[in-house]
Amino acid sequence: MFKRFYGIYALAFLILGLFASACTQRAEGIDASIIIPEGEKDPAVWGKKYPNHYDSYLKNNERTKGYSRYRNDNEDRLSPWPFQFLLFDGWGMAVEYNEPNGHTDMLKDQLLIDAARRKAGGVCLTCKSPYAPILREKMGVDYFRKPYEEVHAQIPKEHQKQGVSCADCHDPKTMDLRLSRWTIKEALKAIGKDPDRLTRQELRSLVCAQCHVTYSIPKDKDGKSVYVKFPWANSKWGNINIEGVIKQIKDENLREWKHKLTDQKMGHIRHPEFELFSSPGSVHWAAGVACADCHMPYERVGSEKMSSHRWESPLKKNMKACMQCHNQSSEWLKEQVFNIQDRVNHMFTKAGYALASAALMIEAAEKNPKVDKALVKKSKGLYEEAYYRNTWIGAENSMGFHNPPEALRVLGDALDQGRQAEIFARDAILKAGAMPPELDIARIDKIVSERYLSKDNKTGFKKNVPKKARLLSN
Repeated sequence: MFKRFYGIYALAFLILGLFASACTQRAEGIDASIIIPEGEKDPAVWGKKYPNHYDSYLKNNERTKGYSRYRNDNEDRLSPWPFQFLLFDGWGMAVEYNEPNGHTDMLKDQLLIDAARRKAGGVCLTCKSPYAPILREKMGVDYFRKPYEEVHAQIPKEHQKQGVSCADCHDPKTMDLRLSRWTIKEALKAIGKDPDRLTRQELRSLVCAQCHVTYSIPKDKDGKSVYVKFPWANSKWGNINIEGVIKQIKDENLREWKHKLTDQKMGHIRHPEFELFSSPGSVHWAAGVACADCHMPYERVGSEKMSSHRWESPLKKNMKACMQCHNQSSEWLKEQVFNIQDRVNHMFTKAGYALASAALMIEAAEKNPKVDKALVKKSKGLYEEAYYRNTWIGAENSMGFHNPPEALRVLGDALDQGRQAEIFARDAILKAGAMPPELDIARIDKIVSERYLSKDNKTGFKKNVPKKARLLSN
């Protein structure tokens, strides 16, 4: 009897010891005595309580080269696809368009880029600074209208280069995920989704969707920015598609710039990662996968299991995130990614050159006073439709991997519409008794080189145009 009670007591002490050890180990990673005040934007302050998470966050400062065929830190995103110089002519994107350096450097990147990219004003800070919601509340419409430099100066001096912050995604008291931007809340309501009744798994994507989406900047009659919105009004949860976005751009005239070649006002598409990922055809979305599952995989630091706070492509970590669900080798998984991206890029490049041909043909038609204006107008309408579709994939940061079937569907439509636009413009020139220009990839690259890359060019283009378009047939 004594031995049995002794054994029970010994087991109880062992269990208590393990609990005490676990608590001690947890205390080493998280200091429960530290209180993070509401509104605290400095990640270093949060890091005093959560040092392991903060160490992971700081790794976003490190640069990675050569991990992808299409998206590498700080690389030029214009020259590898020369047709973009023609498509973006008249727009800041044609002056400088680079791959970012990571979330911690996103405001620094914005400060360093050509000033033409900041002409929209303070609205450009909406995703780049954790102070954006405060500035918008404080300044009202002036937050959107005033020059970028004036609004940026309102940020506390010590945080004027501060990129993403813990406060962008977390409640400081509970560390629960929460949305900090009015843009995503309004967009969710527009598609019938209550932003106050989201599951944790939904939030593990939507905190990313605060910025990894396309957006439009409404303008007043003087061309000044007056707001920023996600054009989701014609969509629904699980199907935010390019057709709905285009309809809203046209219905609300969310056109922000004038294309020099086609002489028409245009809207624009910016990095629609969430939209593409959550649309029909996405196998990972259908399986219930969230952005964080792939871009913030779990890792162990000592005794603590935590989500990585170095937000990056799984390619950078040798497919570790993918191998949480897939049992194939990292080499095999990488090959699947590259196969998908190569084929999407092939279609993106073909559609892009079709659009460039159309733009140059419209430009030639506009110079002829005898052309049929109705044909040219029809050509311009098709060009605009194709431009939004091609840019939907070109601006998206996975080169179609987030949803390969949808990416190829959209690019197929862009290619078809681009070709139709060229045909109508060509017909207009022929009917006016003139000869349309002969255009192919080599001639388009030559035009790009002569217009945008010459030594005396005042816009600052310095990169060399590749000798060949990035097509699988090459």
